[in-house]
Amino acid sequence: MGSWQRLLLFGGVSLRGGGGTSVPLGRSQVLVCRRQLSGGDSETLKQRRSQILSRGLPKQKPIQGVKQVIVVASGKGGVGKSTTAVNLALALAANDSSKAIGLLDVDVYGPSIPKMMNLKGNPELSQDNLMRPLLNYGIACMSMGFLVEETAPVVWRGLMVMSAIEKLLRQVDWGHLDYLVVDMPPGTGDVQLSVSQNIPISGAVIVSTPQDIALMDAHKGAEMFRKVHVPVLGLVQNMSVFQCPKCKHKTHIFGADGARRLARTLDLDVLGDIPLHLSIRETSDTGQPIVFSQPESDEAKAYLRIAAEVVKRLPPPLK
Repeated sequence: MGSWQRLLLFGGVSLRGGGGTSVPLGRSQVLVCRRQLSGGDSETLKQRRSQILSRGLPKQKPIQGVKQVIVVASGKGGVGKSTTAVNLALALAANDSSKAIGLLDVDVYGPSIPKMMNLKGNPELSQDNLMRPLLNYGIACMSMGFLVEETAPVVWRGLMVMSAIEKLLRQVDWGHLDYLVVDMPPGTGDVQLSVSQNIPISGAVIVSTPQDIALMDAHKGAEMFRKVHVPVLGLVQNMSVFQCPKCKHKTHIFGADGARRLARTLDLDVLGDIPLHLSIRETSDTGQPIVFSQPESDEAKAYLRIAAEVVKRLPPPLK
């Protein structure tokens, strides 16, 4: 028992802080603290806390015209999440040409979609004063990168970021989409919670390399979605293996099958493996994603298989 607890329970008159100062407590405050620490009313307190927290949660509202939302997330940056999101969107369209696909980039501080999708310019406004997505390769795209200069840093506090997320979610005229793929920022912070709590999400795809450090954060990301009742469709093991283009020798630079071990721990599936390949990086940097520019390559086919696995695991679309 710590010194402040002994003082609270046995002294009954003051609470000592870390700086050595004492704060007087009234009789009723001491009784409340004693009851809380005793654990006798712990269940009642939990229920009361849940009621208070639930009051502040926004009510989920579907995005107008969008049937299903798929978020692509990672616990850590630099694992290829945006590359996966772009190629997943293109693969969904390639697997079923009758489906309309959109791509939303909510990584406010580091938007990658404009470069990867070879798009520039500002969105036009509809008659309803909604932003119209930019279109390339048959995919409707919206990103913070269309609203600021390419080299301009977004130096915003949390409230401004949340306002921007709200605009990206609610002030875009998507028309009619079967799937909206959302490229989330890395981590488990305000943006992830805001998106998860404001719109119904059909499923989340977690991207990680096989490296232990990346898997630790991927684990946190999957657990976060579970806590906010978003189905986790599975894991994508990115940069799974490197094959030398000359001798064809395979090297597991980031480790072997780490995502599969994590999937077993979380009782999830691995949706597919994406190799560490030069062509994936080159096509992304030039704005011609590999699913579009090299559809017959093994790397593109890997994304196509992942897209098929994602669709199989989605719940029925909204009516």
